[in-house]
Amino acid sequence: MDIPALSMAMSMDKVNTEWGIAMMSKALDTAEDTGAALTKMMESSVTPNLGQNIDVRL
Repeated sequence: MDIPALSMAMSMDKVNTEWGIAMMSKALDTAEDTGAALTKMMESSVTPNLGQNIDVRL
């Protein structure tokens, strides 16, 4: 393999690695946001009587 082709292959490998890291970072951010929303939802469900009664007067 000649030097220019090797250089191009190494450059493409670096770009692919950086792209993969960026995608993993985005996935981690999304998972953290989802976890925070789930935690907030679970904290709001601590009120046991909330939503137990329905007013059906006409």
